[in-house]
Amino acid sequence: MGESLWGGDELDLDGYLARIGCTGTPRVDLATLRAVHRGHVAAFPFENLEILLGRPVLLDVPALQDKMVKRRRGGYCYEQNLLLAAALDRIGFSFTGLGARVRMGSDKQRAVTHMALKVEADGEQWLCDVGFGGEGLLEPLPLRDGVRERQGDWTFGIEREQKDVRVLRTLHPEGWSDLYAFGPEERFPVDYAVMNHYISTHPRSPFVSRPVVQQTESDHRRNLVGTVLTRARADGSRDACEVGVEELTDVLSREFRIELGAADAETLARVYSSGT
Repeated sequence: MGESLWGGDELDLDGYLARIGCTGTPRVDLATLRAVHRGHVAAFPFENLEILLGRPVLLDVPALQDKMVKRRRGGYCYEQNLLLAAALDRIGFSFTGLGARVRMGSDKQRAVTHMALKVEADGEQWLCDVGFGGEGLLEPLPLRDGVRERQGDWTFGIEREQKDVRVLRTLHPEGWSDLYAFGPEERFPVDYAVMNHYISTHPRSPFVSRPVVQQTESDHRRNLVGTVLTRARADGSRDACEVGVEELTDVLSREFRIELGAADAETLARVYSSGT
């Protein structure tokens, strides 16, 4: 197989599919796209621990497969969606990369720092995003203006704003909240490499000074941000507790299935106790 833009030729597809619990022969259809998307979200936690451990966030497919498939870790948006892109590329899907401005309910203008995918399946375009973390999609969402769709207990929608800008929104008990805005411009792996450098190194990035670990289920979301572990539900209810440094390794294992070696656990505990 020749070299591909998205690295599908470098991916052990069988290993990836086994990791996300997908059985059967993958096909270029919506059923496969849904199964892969949902399986990926369920298998891989969103996490930024490499940054806190003092290591670079590597985006090449062999590194992603080693970390996320073999070592059973997670990652943040570029890692998650680039691994998904490699799988879709290997299966044979047609897709393009997208860039998005995160809003999370704010109207502040932010830089384009988030990655998502626009995928063709069964004659329609789908927004796929396995890397948004706590409020992200469970499944592909039809890329149509005005769409509304319930995924588990969560409800998502897409609205068109000025020009070609669309907004992914989610329904909270108090009403709709914007998650991120995205345009039609096609993005490539080299674009995400630049975004990744900023997000993983800039002192104002939300990911360089504290742990952010998240997992979305059909009926609740678990979030460890800084020292606070939260379990949130679609009705707006939530439980929260402080996580002490002596509990951190156990919480990562129990809540997010992240197993750290002794050296990494010691390093993370030191960073965690120093003010994160």
